[in-house]
Amino acid sequence: MRQYVIDAFTNQAFCGNPAAVCLTDHILPEQLMQQIAIENNLSETAFVCPEGQEYRLRWFTPGGEINLCGHATLASAYAVCRFLQPELRQVRFQTLSGLLTVTRDAEFFSLDLPACPMKPTALLPEFFQAVGFRPTEAWLGEDLVLIAENQDQVRQAVPNQSAIAGLEGLCLHITAPGCGEFDCVTRTFAPKCGVAEDPVCGRAHCHIAPFWMERLRKQSLLAFQASARGGRLTCRLQGDRVILGGQAALYAQSELFV
Repeated sequence: MRQYVIDAFTNQAFCGNPAAVCLTDHILPEQLMQQIAIENNLSETAFVCPEGQEYRLRWFTPGGEINLCGHATLASAYAVCRFLQPELRQVRFQTLSGLLTVTRDAEFFSLDLPACPMKPTALLPEFFQAVGFRPTEAWLGEDLVLIAENQDQVRQAVPNQSAIAGLEGLCLHITAPGCGEFDCVTRTFAPKCGVAEDPVCGRAHCHIAPFWMERLRKQSLLAFQASARGGRLTCRLQGDRVILGGQAALYAQSELFV
């Protein structure tokens, strides 16, 4: 089985978010996919299998399968276009979140993902224990989003993984307005998925991009994920969809003997 490690939301290796992409010719058993994800120990391992004119795409973290992952979708589209169908300008994936399309323009990929609606939720004392600052707002969708007063709080936050694991939502995203080049700055923590910090999270921006576009009264954003690796994403809304844009870089290719 061919596997590629691809850094997403960057144009160079060692930045962005690495995802493993396995290109298969048949659907693998779930237990095997989970074992491969655990062995890779990356935030996501994607499994891509041809299905007619489309591809079946599933995402596994070391902690289990999830229903939406942006960076591994970008990485999967990159792998399809580079190694399977170089002529493609749009890749269609059937996923647990429905049909996702990725459009390629030279080296730039645009992901059409579902926006994740959120509702305001109570500010709890546990939030300070989890991230080391007192958020100004809290919002809950599939994930929990804490709004920081400024980007320094986001960049300097020291996550308490056990405290984060006790909060609502699958993942925790902390975010603040940016300054200069970037409209917003974000970090993502997912101990429930076996991922301490996700380097660049498309799923996060399905939550926060609609929030910041409304709050900042903008039609599009340039977002920065302030992890140690760092990554940049373009974001815009299209109805109830979020269009995330970025590049990808191939780091490694291998053969799995399983």
